[in-house]
Amino acid sequence: MAIPSFVDRVTVHVTGGNGGNGCASVHSEKFKPLGGPDGGNGGDGGSVILRVDLDQTTLVDYHRSSHRHATNGAQGKGDHQAGSKGGDIILPVPDGTVVSTPEGEVLADLVGHGSEYVAAAGGKGGLGNAALASSSRKAPGFALLGEDGEERTIVLELKVVADIGLVGFPSAGKSSLIASISRARPKIADYPFTTLIPNLGVVVAGEHIFTVADVPGLIEGASEGRGLGHDFLRHVERCAALVHVIDCATYEPGRDPLSDLDVIEAELAAHGGLEDRPRLVALNKVDVPDAKEIAEMVRAELEERGLQVFPISTASHEGLDALKFAMAEIVVKRRSEEEKPDNTRIILRPRATGGQEFKVKQTPSGAWLIQGDKPERWVRQTDFTNAEATGYLADRLNRLGVERQLLELGAVAGDEVTIGDGPNAVVFDFAPEVQAGAELLARRGEDQRLDEDRPAAQRRKEKDYEYHLRREGEIERPKDLSEYGKGWVEDEVDLTPAEAKAAQKAAERLARKQARELAAAEELEAERRFAAGEIIDIDAESNNQNA
Repeated sequence: MAIPSFVDRVTVHVTGGNGGNGCASVHSEKFKPLGGPDGGNGGDGGSVILRVDLDQTTLVDYHRSSHRHATNGAQGKGDHQAGSKGGDIILPVPDGTVVSTPEGEVLADLVGHGSEYVAAAGGKGGLGNAALASSSRKAPGFALLGEDGEERTIVLELKVVADIGLVGFPSAGKSSLIASISRARPKIADYPFTTLIPNLGVVVAGEHIFTVADVPGLIEGASEGRGLGHDFLRHVERCAALVHVIDCATYEPGRDPLSDLDVIEAELAAHGGLEDRPRLVALNKVDVPDAKEIAEMVRAELEERGLQVFPISTASHEGLDALKFAMAEIVVKRRSEEEKPDNTRIILRPRATGGQEFKVKQTPSGAWLIQGDKPERWVRQTDFTNAEATGYLADRLNRLGVERQLLELGAVAGDEVTIGDGPNAVVFDFAPEVQAGAELLARRGEDQRLDEDRPAAQRRKEKDYEYHLRREGEIERPKDLSEYGKGWVEDEVDLTPAEAKAAQKAAERLARKQARELAAAEELEAERRFAAGEIIDIDAESNNQNA
């Protein structure tokens, strides 16, 4: 199937580039084994941008290639090296292109050279651990992931920017008229539907210059799909005025200038949006004797309807100057009433500032759904394989007030909570940090739920605490310290094999020390008794010790 040279409506799939991931790195060099975090940020993804180019007259390029993808941002590197940004893709479109969704929602109306619209924004790059470091978190062991670029399907519809639109039946002389008053050279032939695409011509009337658009001919029933013209009426929607070109020399039965005008007006009403445009009537082909008589007969009735009527002939150029100056007068008046559009970059879906940053609602199944730009973006940035990154997310949600909102609405520990909707939603069990109306204090970016001590570790911490209190003299030092290390076996205490072995060695050292102290004390006692002249029965002492 041949691809047409003129395309005024296409569907395009655009995808922005993904942002690069941040880097988690620690600086290391000679004599500086731990030089601090130096992971760079990921680069932003490129965007897909539509830009008006006056050299473009059709959307045929996007009819041939309807998928456009911007480049991704690069991942960050160590030594504070940020990833490179993805390149933007500039898609040139004709002046007068309307951007809308497949459902019909208008997103942008691009008029004027250089006007831009960001069709698909690139994803933001993730922060490296150097950017996440703070006074309380000296060396983060994680980085944020880059966000995915936006993916959208848009409809591009061309509406020719012209000042005057010519409408009428096929072979009424519209192409001949535009060729007579401008330098346009459309196809002209003696059969219907010669014009298959809209034609534009530049007309000069005195000091004024304006453009005229000629659309394919309309027939009765065009709004129901007959003929070609109704599909191209969008190209006269921007016109300041419409000119009815009526064939006064037609030989078709049942046709006359008044009925032709009524049929065309009915089709314009079926299209809609053109009711407020001024109308001019050009009674064409008055160079034919019978046609001139018919034009004189209907002129008075047309003027009674409030229409300006101009008998013309594209062959002899009769009445063309009057018609051109009448069109110029309407155009000048229209231009004086309109403000010139600013050819500025159009912001993609500007977001409202202020207000609640997230919403929490309960689903019919009893689960909880959290929706909001910040929570959903934070989830996309989190690497859930990294415990510290997960704790950082929990801390951010807590500071935003998500957990407190859930508790106020009646959520309890263990409830299912979903952040976001769609394929990127994250589901987890609710385990609040906020308890009894008080917030558990923790370092920024840490989650206490990830660092719960085992019972054995808690008991050792208690013993160490008591030991330091005894050394400082705050509590009485016990005479028997054998409890430290004695009887610590793996079956009775939750110890690892290495910890159990270390405890056994400590107990053995303590026993040897106590034996040495007892032997020294006995020797000292024997010397004292010998010096006092006491009689010592060595055999009896030995029997007592053995007993």
